[in-house]
Amino acid sequence: MFMGPRLRGDDRMTYPESSVAPLIRFGLAVAAITCVLDQALKLWVIFIFDLAAKGLVPIAPGVDLVLTWNTGISYGLFPQDGAAGRWFLIGITALAVILLSVWLARTRTRLTALALGLIVGGAVGNAIDRLAYGAVADFVLFHITTASSRFDWYVFNLADAAIVAGVIGLLYESVIGDRAAKAP
Repeated sequence: MFMGPRLRGDDRMTYPESSVAPLIRFGLAVAAITCVLDQALKLWVIFIFDLAAKGLVPIAPGVDLVLTWNTGISYGLFPQDGAAGRWFLIGITALAVILLSVWLARTRTRLTALALGLIVGGAVGNAIDRLAYGAVADFVLFHITTASSRFDWYVFNLADAAIVAGVIGLLYESVIGDRAAKAP
């Protein structure tokens, strides 16, 4: 019988082993919401806003929209131009999603479930792009412009941002979480 979260000695909320189902549901809900929002935004950017036809669209100082198609992994690393490479990346993504889902099924904290849900949702969102378009649609460009130069960060999308936020959550939980919970 689910009795709700318990406080460990370090004051972090954990769930009894017999009641981790709420965390699995929570993590999968986060993954689904992340994936749906990512895909909805990409569909809007590609087909309604028609960013490809507009080219570079300044949004704010240091932020532009520009549509790029990423055939590689994060930051355009390991670009794959052929079908075999694309299917290889889809397979790697599927394996990662399976392993992260196993981790999610075993997690005992809400932050870990949230972080894993963000990562899984972002990975699935980008995999859908690979299946639908053969590449991942990226469209947000951060840059720093000075009088003499310009530095462009990599172009990314909502799925990428969710993956990064999830990794930050996992790092916080593993490195700082215990100490923060023990602080007076």
